Amino acid sequence: MKKLMTMTRQFRDDENGAAMVEYTVLLGIITAATIAMIILVGTWVTGQWTYLEGQL
Repeated sequence: MKKLMTMTRQFRDDENGAAMVEYTVLLGIITAATIAMIILVGTWVTGQWTYLEGQL
């Protein structure tokens, strides 16, 4: 029983899993922001290219 209580306390005090989840969420946010920026820059470049093409 004492061993079970010790294991329970160790599991309760272990924060590695929580940190991993936090880093995964942060990585997802950074990835989503990067994809959004690529899409926005691509749209802007397409608009500029179309404008320059029309001027020729």
